[in-house]
Amino acid sequence: MTRAALPPTPWLFDPEGWPAEDCIAVGADLEPGTLLEAYRQGAFPMPHDGMLLWWSPMQRGVLVPSELRVSRSLARSRRRFSVTIDESFEEVIDACADPSRPGAWIDSSIREAYVRMHHLGWAHSIEVRDAEGQLVGGLYGLSVGRLFAGESMFHWASDASKVALMGLVEVVGDEGLIDTQWRTEHLASLGVTEWPRDRYLREIATLVDSEPPTIWG
Repeated sequence: MTRAALPPTPWLFDPEGWPAEDCIAVGADLEPGTLLEAYRQGAFPMPHDGMLLWWSPMQRGVLVPSELRVSRSLARSRRRFSVTIDESFEEVIDACADPSRPGAWIDSSIREAYVRMHHLGWAHSIEVRDAEGQLVGGLYGLSVGRLFAGESMFHWASDASKVALMGLVEVVGDEGLIDTQWRTEHLASLGVTEWPRDRYLREIATLVDSEPPTIWG
């Protein structure tokens, strides 16, 4: 999928002016150029109580692809599923947005913005399918150079979201980095660690200007 060039944003994302807390700004918009600039500078949107908030956690959850932990049981699960890429982006984001899920935060504005980014070649999905080809898990996010900024994942079958992460690691490769926003106990069991904000910003400075994985153009 060829990525479209995006117009610049009028909004300034300057880490030098950010507060020493996870939420760094309120407002702006979800235009493609704004989203791209935010991710390039280490921020991402997540609405709350009807407000568009921007976040850059003081402790960032990251997965170095070579540090993914694959247990024997997970390796067995991988053989039960097939993995596809960018075949069902809207189905994946809709599953992630299911309002019945604990902590659901993906509203219609976020959905519309990331579907648009997908059509422009910047947002991507990893789908996990069962033996019948039915979608049972997946994840989505933005690819900016060699950085993959993960947004959300879901599973309808045991280990399906973990298999999606395995598929993502295969695409991103050892030269890239996967941003998970925050580290949870679940993600920590797969090898996700925490980096202080300053280290994260320093590490992505060159990654976002690198050539992306070939599969994403």
